[in-house]
Amino acid sequence: MEKIKPTLKVEFYRELNGNEPVRIWLQSLDKPIKMILGEDISKVQFRWPLGMPLVRNLGDGIHELRSHIPNGIIRIIFMVINKTMILLHGFIKKTQKLPIQDLKLAKERAKNYEQQEKKK
Repeated sequence: MEKIKPTLKVEFYRELNGNEPVRIWLQSLDKPIKMILGEDISKVQFRWPLGMPLVRNLGDGIHELRSHIPNGIIRIIFMVINKTMILLHGFIKKTQKLPIQDLKLAKERAKNYEQQEKKK
């Protein structure tokens, strides 16, 4: 039987000092939450492109993965470049609207990522 290949690779945004903030954040979460997020990231990876309710387009090539956990909502903001899903920022959502500072941080990381890629 032929193995199904993912549509997208997954990559963590890496700062110039080598830190991967989303990976560090994910590692700090409880195992059941990590499992939910892993399943949702995998859905995006294998079924891209996806829309609501799992993925919302935020414009400018930025998307949010919308994961529901037992006592809350988690968001991972990402972009897709060259068949790669780059995880830019993750947080536990506490308000109805997407916090501006979280979106701003993700857009800043997206810009940094694109600049780093041009230098390669």
